[in-house]
Parts: sequence; structure tokens; C-alpha cells
Amino acid sequence: MKPPALLIAGHGTSDEAGAEAFRAFTERVAKRLAARHISVAGGFIELSPPPLKEAVASLVAEGNSRLAAVPLMLVAAGHAKGDIPAALAREKLRHPGLHVAYGRPLGPHPGVLALLRQRLSEVAPDLSTATVLLVGRGSTDPDANAEVAKMARLLAETAPVAGVEYAFISLAAPGVPAGLDRCRALGAREVVVLPYFLFTGVLPDRVASQAGQWAASHPDVSVRTAGVLGDTDELADLVIERYDEALAGDIRMNCDSCIYRIALPGFETKAGAPQTPHHHPHDHTHEHHHHP
Repeated sequence: MKPPALLIAGHGTSDEAGAEAFRAFTERVAKRLAARHISVAGGFIELSPPPLKEAVASLVAEGNSRLAAVPLMLVAAGHAKGDIPAALAREKLRHPGLHVAYGRPLGPHPGVLALLRQRLSEVAPDLSTATVLLVGRGSTDPDANAEVAKMARLLAETAPVAGVEYAFISLAAPGVPAGLDRCRALGAREVVVLPYFLFTGVLPDRVASQAGQWAASHPDVSVRTAGVLGDTDELADLVIERYDEALAGDIRMNCDSCIYRIALPGFETKAGAPQTPHHHPHDHTHEHHHHP
């Protein structure tokens, strides 16, 4: 029997270089799985082509009736928890008989942690006097923001650095300037800003821009910005690990602090809320109706 196909679900970006990096990464994963005769396709939930529905359609056209979907995201926020599962449910209506197993996001995996350390060493060979500011995407989901804080602590435990702080580029505080202010207040005179992003794009560019602006007005602090994780074999291997995990049934989602499962103080109205995909009227790569 043909093994289940792999569907890589990306967020999407208005930055063409970022979208192309995702497409190149999908090709990298496909080459690594070719020997196992596993079909691979990647699609976005918004902003850039190909949309998720086209990726699913291409896999179905190749004769795949079973697939495992892996959200290509570093943290489990609204997209991984709600939008992608809802979109996959819609695809099952569109393609009767399609069976979908859903994997978990990449998360604070040792492979991601190793890549972050590698990106640090590329801009600061001697990290012993450097304070790292890990900058995540930012979310309205406290659980997702806590994942960034967790990765910051893991980095502090495993990298030869003076310390690690964290910040967010949107939707959550502290922002990049406030995060740099915190590093300076703690006595840092050498800071490496480390974007916690998979590929280049609008938000990582904004991280670098804000770090540069802050550095220009604080000449007493040396500020360098590291690169994003990028299209790498290490990430490809992690996606394949998530694929195998989804099919084996060993999916350990971070549900203990999920606002949709527990009444977290300040977020009580979210508990048990139905999940539906959000739509973007300006985005013409998607259909906005709900029937198959």
C-alpha cells in the first residue's frame, strides 16, 4: 500500500523570498523522502501561493487517499491549533474518503535549539560576554508566548552566553526596543538579537530594522543581529520526525496550558470555544466559502 503523503502547512508571507524559501524547503523534504516513496506537497493558509487546498488537491491527484499534515510553525498558536485543523476539515469535505493525520508544530526541539546556537556562533564566535535577545513572532495566545520564553531558557542552559532575554515583534510585550532596554538595564554591553523565525520575511526584516534603530541611539551597546533558521537539512529531518510521529499516534500536543482546554485566568471565555479558520478578504489565493 502507498504510504501516506506528507502535507507541509505553512503560514504564508507577503515576502516573495520567504515564500520561495518555504517552497525550496518543501523540495528538500521531498528529496529526503523520495527513497520511501512518500509524496510531499506544501501549501500556505494565507498570503502566498500555493494555498493549502491546491497542495491537498495535488496530492489527491497523485492517488493519495491518506496524508499526514505537519504545521511548519515553531510554536502552537492560533494557526496550528485552529486555522489549519479547520482548513483540513474543509479539505476532507472537498475530497470524500480522504484520511488526514495531524502532526504537531516543530516546538522547542533539540534540533531547533542546535540551529539557534549555530546562528549565534555565525555572528559572535565568542559568546561568553554576549547577552542574547531571542525575538519570537508574538501571539494573543499566552501558551504560544510561553513557548518562546521556554526556548529562551533552554538556550540559556545550553549556549555559552552571558544571558538570554526574549521579546516579540508583534501582538505581545516586550517589543524589540523594550527587550533591548532590558538587556542594557541588566548591564549588557554586547547583545546578539536572534530572530526565532524559520525563513526570511516581513517580520524578521522588521526585527533587524528595529534592532538597528535602537543600536544607533545607544552607542554604548554593541548590537548584532543573527540570521533566521533557514532552509536546512536539520529542519527537514524534524518535519519528517513529526510526520512519522503523526502516523504512529505518538502526538504529545502541549494541551496542559492551552486556553481552548482550560480556563486560564483572563482567558476564560476561550475555553471550549469552537475553532474556525479566519479569512482574509484581501487574499485572493483562497476561496472564502465553506462548502466543498
